[in-house]
Amino acid sequence: MTYPYLELFKFDSCPYCQLVMHEIENLNIKVEMRDIIANAGDRERLLNDTGRQTVPCLYIDNKPMFESRDIVNWLNENQSNLEKA
Repeated sequence: MTYPYLELFKFDSCPYCQLVMHEIENLNIKVEMRDIIANAGDRERLLNDTGRQTVPCLYIDNKPMFESRDIVNWLNENQSNLEKA
């Protein structure tokens, strides 16, 4: 089975990012974490790709999705098709 490649652009003190990270942990989904505060390259990539530095941003096969509730809903709706951690 081929799973979508997931990357979460975030920073740890963001409460909306915490909401998404909590759901990722609860669902035990494999997601690459990209901290835009700790890594300037991740911040630059997010800005170049989207024109924004808004987090959380979940990349699903390199397509960005914003808004924590939308991300959480997508993760729940697609959990059976996502790679487990």
